[in-house]
Amino acid sequence: MINFTLRQLRYFEALARHGHFGRAAEACSISQPALSVQIKELEEALGAELFERAARQLRLSAFGEEFLLRVRDILRSVDELGDLARAHRRQLVGRLRIGVIPTVAPYLLPGMISALTRENSDLDIHVRETVTPKLLQELAEGRLDTAIVALPISEPSLTEMPLFEENFVLVRPRADAGKPVPSSDMLREMRLLLLEEGHCFREQALSFCDMGSVRPREILDGSSLSTLVQMVGAGIGVTLIPEIAMPVETRSADVSIARFEDPQPSRTIGMIWRKTSPIAKQLTEVSDVVRKAAADFGVSLP
Repeated sequence: MINFTLRQLRYFEALARHGHFGRAAEACSISQPALSVQIKELEEALGAELFERAARQLRLSAFGEEFLLRVRDILRSVDELGDLARAHRRQLVGRLRIGVIPTVAPYLLPGMISALTRENSDLDIHVRETVTPKLLQELAEGRLDTAIVALPISEPSLTEMPLFEENFVLVRPRADAGKPVPSSDMLREMRLLLLEEGHCFREQALSFCDMGSVRPREILDGSSLSTLVQMVGAGIGVTLIPEIAMPVETRSADVSIARFEDPQPSRTIGMIWRKTSPIAKQLTEVSDVVRKAAADFGVSLP
């Protein structure tokens, strides 16, 4: 009989995810030598190598790749056992792992976390801010309980719960405040500042401008909405931001805000979680709290 521990499986999954002993050890809150020993003992118990080790490179072996798929299924099932116990309590308690896209996180999180902890004092909230593809992957792997993203996701294994709808507004230099608001066709002729590749908001803005095949030199990329707005204030170009970001990003920038004619570009923000999640009922209640927190920004509620 092969003997290994659940802890060893978690260490292995962390090492496979980070691809680096030091980062994996830090994520697991153990020393690097201790992690190395646990991985070595796991490989000895299995009778096969999980990783191919080179001087400066660590990659999964063919067996390790197959083993990882099963391990993630096991770890997700173990986590769901804990969720099953929490699901039988009246209030959600313990750890709640929430993922949020960067174009929502800085603006919604303060009010959202305050509201959640006020109604659930025993809730331990862990927040992960990253782009949608990574959130979907971590949700599927059981490393997140729920995520706040732009809908639709259209993934059959996930439940989608709309939270609010918001329009996009045009940010341009203050000197342009009195000028007519450009149409989507006119925006294609302007220097448009957008978030870098990987952000869903970038794709939504490009879609509004019908610029799916735009040449790279016609667009300048930024890493955050704050950077884009400051670039506009410096006279470099124009940009689009979601309504929820307006109070924070434009209060100290030398820019003006303009709204497009109807139909205005917009997006729907919602919560998603695995349909198999034992705490689905509690997550529905969480979505109600988040929706109320979002109402303070004047967005449209479903």
